[in-house]
Amino acid sequence: MTQLFDRAVEAARNLPASVQDEIARLVLELAGDEQPAVQLADEEEESFAESLAQADRREFASDAEVRAIWAKYGL
Repeated sequence: MTQLFDRAVEAARNLPASVQDEIARLVLELAGDEQPAVQLADEEEESFAESLAQADRREFASDAEVRAIWAKYGL
């Protein structure tokens, strides 16, 4: 391991676990060992599949529904 890489790993030890995991994913990707970015729960996978099915059926929110969501969050 190079001195620079060793310094980077040592600096990463002081970061929160979530940041360490993100750095690890990036290093693995650069090394050619790609990992799934996120492991979805069963409910999340089902929700995602339903969202894709709705998009395939061209079932999108109306302009009014989108504006209402934006307004809810002050956008």
